Amino acid sequence: MSWEKIYQNWANFEELDSDLKAQLNNLALSQAELEDAFYAPLEFGTAGMRGIIGPGINRMNIYTVRQATEGLALLMDLQEPEIKKRGVVIAYDSRHMSPDFAMEAARTLAYHNIPSFVFESLRPTPELSFAVRHLESFAGIMITASHNPAKYNGYKVYGEDGGQMPPVHADRLTEFVRQVDNPLQIPVLREEEVKHSGLIHIIGEEVDSAYLKKIKTVTVNEKLVAEMGKDLRLVYTPLHGTGRMIGERALRQAGFEKFVLVPEQAVADPDFTTVKSPNPEDPAAFEYAMKLGEEENADLLIATDPDADRLGAAVRLPDGKYQVLTGNQIASLLVDYLLQAKQVAGTLPENAVILKSIVSSELPTAIAKSYGVETVNVLTGFKFIAEKIEEYETNGNHTFEFGFEESYGYLIKSFVRDKDAIQTLVLLAEVAAFYKKQGQTLYDGLQAIFEKFGFYQEKTTAVTLDGIKGAEQIKTLMSGLRENVPTDFAGVSVVYVEDFDTQKKIELSSHLEEPLNMPRANVLKYYLEDGTWIAVRPSGTEPKIKFYVGVVGQTFDEAIAKVAKLEADLKNLTQE
Repeated sequence: MSWEKIYQNWANFEELDSDLKAQLNNLALSQAELEDAFYAPLEFGTAGMRGIIGPGINRMNIYTVRQATEGLALLMDLQEPEIKKRGVVIAYDSRHMSPDFAMEAARTLAYHNIPSFVFESLRPTPELSFAVRHLESFAGIMITASHNPAKYNGYKVYGEDGGQMPPVHADRLTEFVRQVDNPLQIPVLREEEVKHSGLIHIIGEEVDSAYLKKIKTVTVNEKLVAEMGKDLRLVYTPLHGTGRMIGERALRQAGFEKFVLVPEQAVADPDFTTVKSPNPEDPAAFEYAMKLGEEENADLLIATDPDADRLGAAVRLPDGKYQVLTGNQIASLLVDYLLQAKQVAGTLPENAVILKSIVSSELPTAIAKSYGVETVNVLTGFKFIAEKIEEYETNGNHTFEFGFEESYGYLIKSFVRDKDAIQTLVLLAEVAAFYKKQGQTLYDGLQAIFEKFGFYQEKTTAVTLDGIKGAEQIKTLMSGLRENVPTDFAGVSVVYVEDFDTQKKIELSSHLEEPLNMPRANVLKYYLEDGTWIAVRPSGTEPKIKFYVGVVGQTFDEAIAKVAKLEADLKNLTQE
């Protein structure tokens, strides 16, 4: 069916939500915007379904939420009655329409006689992941667009292991979603029937308490925190999102007393008024925290994104100013402290393992190796880390110690199967306390790591290519790189390339091929003769193509210069 026909169906639908009808009338004034809203349905990517809020099949609205949930309900209808009765946990963040989307999902499930457990108010994504396993539910739904701008919202589906659905299950779910021809006609339980149905259960403090009890186990050296926690000066900003309630309680519970919240950003705000983007990867998001940090003489600044699965940090420099760390640098500090503290305590297992994505730094790999700990790489998407955790807990081959992605996502304890900024908040504060006891800062600790292992530097750049034309540009770029394999970047020869779509590792000089033992993914990774690596992948949730660069130098300046040369060379790819 053409997009024009789909649009007419929406425009002629008499029962269309009144707000969406008004938005659709405005949208009709722009042919390009109208086409973009209806040309294709939202897809499930590495982090679920995400899009701009508004009318259309390519937008987040109550009908596309119903459609996604209808697919999940149809999948659950095939299960045994006892499995189906386990229901679905639903949580949501501080974004526009999040509570409404959560209840629309619950009403859709209720029509299929599937119980849901809906949080009474906004909660972090990691708590949703925890709640799925804690309540022994069949699945979970998180309404969030993570760190995207205010006009976005999204929908993540979690499996019974508490992890986001991996491709094999997400693809099956997508098949059921696509069976729904018309999202406008999906039946839901009427509001007047909800109270009497007994199918929608409101949850809150009981799950909060259980989650916080598990958070206690994140602290490695309780004696250290008891000694230094009352002196560590910490500034925390939840960036108008879900992190405040649980994060504040988690810090106090661990023993950190001298932390302050950024007042302007402590209140949930769907417009994220004080920031251009509520993204802890962006140094601009720390503007208010830095100002407060200087007033408080804070040792550490921490920011969590709106659904509190990602965490960023800024460390104090010798001149008293603050520097925002990269996700890879935060991971390196956490891995070094965690493995060292466990080794000293005698609690580091012989079969310990850390997990990371293929586009993340190799510095934590070098650190882990120095402690005799193996590092295993997985595809981008925390669902793949969750899969490995489940595998290791089943076969006992490894003991999970830490998992991370360069995009500011970390996991310390496996009671959650997704990125967990609340766990990380507590552990990073402990790391800062460790260095403070020695009269040092986290900046000093990072410099010591560089001096010991080499000056690793990484850079991720993303080029946004919107709409139908942008999607074609991304497709053409990826196919071009496959058809004409680059032999060098910035004058440095490529030794071999890994193509995760064809699942082949190809050595350029000999043309020898080896299989890659990983799932398929539209990712290319190049390894250069000087130890540099470069990866290219389209985003699974945004209209972007991402370029990742990782280098190591003998000095900081050398590493920075390498990154700059490669970045300039890669820029040409999207301009050709």
